[in-house]
Amino acid sequence: MQEPKNNIEPDIELVDDEEESSLPEPADVELELAASEPGSLGAGRAVIARHAALAPAAPGVYRMIAASGDVLYVGKAKNIKKRILAYVRQAGHTARIARMIAATAAIEFVTTATETEALLLEANLIKRLRPRFNVLLRDDKSFPYILITSDRLPPQICKHRGARSRAGDYFGPFAAAYAVNRTITALERAFLLRSCSDAVYESRTRPCLLHQIKRCSAPCTGEISHVDYAQLVAEAKAFLSGKSRAVKEELAVEMDKAAAALDFERAAVLRDRLAALSLVQTHQGINPRGIDQADVFALHQDGGFNCVEVFFFRAGQNWGNRAYFPKADRALPPEAVLASFLSQFYDDKPCPRLILASHRPEECDLLADALSLKREMKVEIVVPRRGEKKELVDHAAANAREALGRKLAESSSQQRLLAALAATFGLPRPPRRIEVYDNSHIQGTNAVGAMIVAGPEGFQKNQYRKFNIRSTALVPGDDYGMLREVLSRRFKRLLAEAPRDQSGEAAPSPPLPKEEASAPTVSIETEKGAETGGEADEIAQSPWPDLVLIDGGAGQLAAAQEILAGLGITDLPLLAIAKGPDRNAGWETFHMPGRAPFRLAPRDPALYFLQRLRDEAHRFAIGSHRQKRARDTREAGLQDIPGIGPTRKRALLRHFGTLKAIERASLADLSGVPGVSSETARRIYDYFHESSR
Repeated sequence: MQEPKNNIEPDIELVDDEEESSLPEPADVELELAASEPGSLGAGRAVIARHAALAPAAPGVYRMIAASGDVLYVGKAKNIKKRILAYVRQAGHTARIARMIAATAAIEFVTTATETEALLLEANLIKRLRPRFNVLLRDDKSFPYILITSDRLPPQICKHRGARSRAGDYFGPFAAAYAVNRTITALERAFLLRSCSDAVYESRTRPCLLHQIKRCSAPCTGEISHVDYAQLVAEAKAFLSGKSRAVKEELAVEMDKAAAALDFERAAVLRDRLAALSLVQTHQGINPRGIDQADVFALHQDGGFNCVEVFFFRAGQNWGNRAYFPKADRALPPEAVLASFLSQFYDDKPCPRLILASHRPEECDLLADALSLKREMKVEIVVPRRGEKKELVDHAAANAREALGRKLAESSSQQRLLAALAATFGLPRPPRRIEVYDNSHIQGTNAVGAMIVAGPEGFQKNQYRKFNIRSTALVPGDDYGMLREVLSRRFKRLLAEAPRDQSGEAAPSPPLPKEEASAPTVSIETEKGAETGGEADEIAQSPWPDLVLIDGGAGQLAAAQEILAGLGITDLPLLAIAKGPDRNAGWETFHMPGRAPFRLAPRDPALYFLQRLRDEAHRFAIGSHRQKRARDTREAGLQDIPGIGPTRKRALLRHFGTLKAIERASLADLSGVPGVSSETARRIYDYFHESSR
């Protein structure tokens, strides 16, 4: 009888107690392979054999570590010693496992009480350490939720993303922010809950516009009693918890009673609320009748790549879907990929009672037990064979197939663009990592530098960075000085973290710190593609750019050359893109070291590609600048605007309610505020609408 295979390690055959005697003794293997060449398969087996002699015969997690200190693989086992000894065998290893064994220089162990706990710890460590030989789930950001607060003020309904540090009830996850925003808008119409911030709530002296358009009951000014408002909150929570039918039936009964009592105004309000509830359900796409809470996972493989489509169903409603492209060895079967995907996916997310899957994950029962332990409630993993659940899985599978097809087509197009870019600008090879730099400020205030990253799989948003300009010696508006500071900080850190060797390639990363069993979970990073395997993997993970693109002209290029030369970096391709006359797209001028300024043909695909990169950097820089400016404005108040003191600030907030409303107000609306002259209104308007450059 064999022990079930590891969900991400199908290549290693396990042994039970009766077969253990057939395994080679660690000491014998070590003597046999002591003379093997370093870095060879024999040397790796000798290292593993030496550690196997000290391995515990208990459940737990093991980490295979390279000579550089990088973690190559994280695995879990019911018996660590048996699992480690399986690697020592001379035959039966795939090419992937053989490469991993040859690269192993050390092994570390963490024991757990049960195999279930080992599975949870394995998922945690894989996400933290990102081992090259594991299935890697990567995502660009956390899921949004709907939060109904429960602190000292009347509850607020709002969108929430990130740690659940605020007291209240969370409902989700939603696949996208637009689905949350649309649902909140409909719930405001249905339950009249406030969505304003606590600061706005406490400063209101009259009902806001949302009350006038019947999307808020205005508890801030006493338009509704706290008891009645609490009833609305209870109805909203019941609806989001899956009791939508009971809530709608209750509202229908109240509407009929109001109509019978000739209270047609109240009946009309209840009618509108019922219509809003129906809108929530009908706008969510397909809504299964027999499923209250479930997640649907469908995996599609093509050409060695994987796509997992996830649908979320909560409260009997479809709350959206999202496609993932996990990085995995091409030889792994769908059952192994899906098992590892699920364990990592729910490492930092709440799990529903029911999981529907297109394939039965390896060690399905163990995975269900681990999720049940984490959720403290029974979790089922089901592969449906017929009926409505099978239709949902088939629908998700069709979406996975289409999403992977689009991804492969986009990747092929991107590769052609990168090849054209290399040919146009004389690069030695198509760039695998392009870094684009831009600055944003208003007359030198709230200055921010921004870096975006693009590669064969498109924009890599988890690699984006923003730099708050720190230097106090800069003249306000000195674009060259800001660029020097950004590049200096970026490449000094890069040299420290990934120093280059004499060939110009990044040297191996420094050793990672040892992780403890109690290490906290971290956010999943973005993975736009599914590139796998050996050398390609190592190249794709290099933090050094193959091309640095700067938004600017000859001056910016000279500043960049000066900084990089001062750091000893002279072989990094630099390119500056200057806007054309009157900022017309298609007439950009390019500057490169050693070449006269030149232009590309207006319809050149490489030009379009560089415009996209430049525009994305500009968008990110302006967005970062506006966030910083808004934060500073909130902290300093409107008094930073000339002519605005406490009295006028109070008058503006009373009139508009929020700083956001003041920012969006027209010049005529600002002039209509008591105590604000036309000249002051112009200064306020210019402060919020002046160009970001």
